[in-house]
Amino acid sequence: MKAFNDLADFSNDEIKALVALASRLDAHPEPDALKGKVLSLLFLSPSLRTLASFQAAMTRLGGGSFVISPDMSIHGLETRPGIVMDGTAAEHIREAVPVIASYGDAIGIRAFAERKNIEDDLQETEFTALTDLIDTPFINMESAMNHPCQSLADWKTMDDLGIPSNGGKFVLSWAYHPKALPLAVPAATLHMAAKRGMDVTVLRPEGFELPDQLMQKATAAADAAGGSIKESNDRDEAMQDAHVIYAKSWSSTRHYGDRLADQKLREQHLDWCVDESWFGNAQDDCRFMHCLPVRRGVVVADDILDGPRSVVIPEARNRMLAQMAVLHQMLGGR
Repeated sequence: MKAFNDLADFSNDEIKALVALASRLDAHPEPDALKGKVLSLLFLSPSLRTLASFQAAMTRLGGGSFVISPDMSIHGLETRPGIVMDGTAAEHIREAVPVIASYGDAIGIRAFAERKNIEDDLQETEFTALTDLIDTPFINMESAMNHPCQSLADWKTMDDLGIPSNGGKFVLSWAYHPKALPLAVPAATLHMAAKRGMDVTVLRPEGFELPDQLMQKATAAADAAGGSIKESNDRDEAMQDAHVIYAKSWSSTRHYGDRLADQKLREQHLDWCVDESWFGNAQDDCRFMHCLPVRRGVVVADDILDGPRSVVIPEARNRMLAQMAVLHQMLGGR
């Protein structure tokens, strides 16, 4: 495996094999599988679970890792091409990334969307510019429009719970958040559930529609796997017979890059906080999923997050296990 960048790059059989490998490595550890291997981790955006889970994964497989973050380790990192570096930045990304990659057998890169121009972000302009600088195997630890590590863990989580693929109903719901957040997780989650063959509803207020390009990608995946995709702003209709609700905040695509207009629109939807009243039409054991971090009392009520519907903790642990499987395949574990 030279790259783990998008679940769309893999067949369903390959994804299922990675999920099975993750479960096997959990039940039957291989502490020497990646002995002597090094993973470089470049975080151009903040992280808790991604950073910790990758470091834990490498340690459990017998390898090592190191972390580079401009906020932690570098006195300024310049990203603009053709710039005269007479300001505060001490190093340019064109030297930094190849050097960091050369110290490891693979590299994980995390770089959020700039959220200025939606077309640039949809084309993954920034992330591709980084990966074009290296020839080392790489892992997308979250880019402008993708988070394949989270999606692989979410696929495993639903398998662990026995949630059906074909015939399973998955609701991806927008939720209120005081800030305009990236589209990476909702985009990846939508595609993952569609690729799994589920009947997916995107539940969102007007103005928070996902871009057509992302919807078309998910629709193609659903058609191939026997699932379906639709959108709704009707909560009761969307939650009818749902097996899973996956809550996530994201920016208004109608006002992409316009912070004030986005804020004005989202503040009309303070009631989009998941509580028990959302589950009236759902399956009795409908589960609540979220990638974390999550704001209590803003995105979801405490009684849901702390109750039997929530699977956010095993979901987060599955990040480590899913990434162990990816690393095992990428770095030559037997």
